[in-house]
Amino acid sequence: MISEASRHCTVELQALPSRIGQVRRIVSAQLRYWQLDRLIDQAALGVTELLTNVHRHAQPDKLCTVEMELLFDRLTVRVHDHDPRIPTLGSAGPLETTGRGLALIEAVSESWGVLPKGDAGKVVWFTLPTALPAPAAPSPYAVTSVFGTATSTPFPVVEAEPRERAPVRAAVPT
Repeated sequence: MISEASRHCTVELQALPSRIGQVRRIVSAQLRYWQLDRLIDQAALGVTELLTNVHRHAQPDKLCTVEMELLFDRLTVRVHDHDPRIPTLGSAGPLETTGRGLALIEAVSESWGVLPKGDAGKVVWFTLPTALPAPAAPSPYAVTSVFGTATSTPFPVVEAEPRERAPVRAAVPT
């Protein structure tokens, strides 16, 4: 089931491998609709990791809800499940094939956390900024003036390439 009210999207599902790919496509489509294409990779990766955690670890069932909410300059993605156990950020060794899910979420998101819901389970969430980062101020370029002193300018200086000049014709017949 998908419900949407302006900037809110909720998907209820069983966290099974076949459903995780479907939810990734739903997340991607919703972000395109909201014109946030640049967040698709990060959000899809985060949702995949959280749903994989539900699939591998959640007890007593795999039923969960994925919720995306767009408020001002933040996209918040939440995954609710029925397992009250709180996940912890681990450090997987270089040869281990699991145990990096929350570390990946920490790496790609602005912030993340866990909200315990007692016997009703928990919510694991992460946020992504929706605003583009401000462009870095250009570094000043040194320019040597015709007087031989160096000055600086905030814009790049491009020297013109020499071009061939047409021969000058005499304006007065000789």
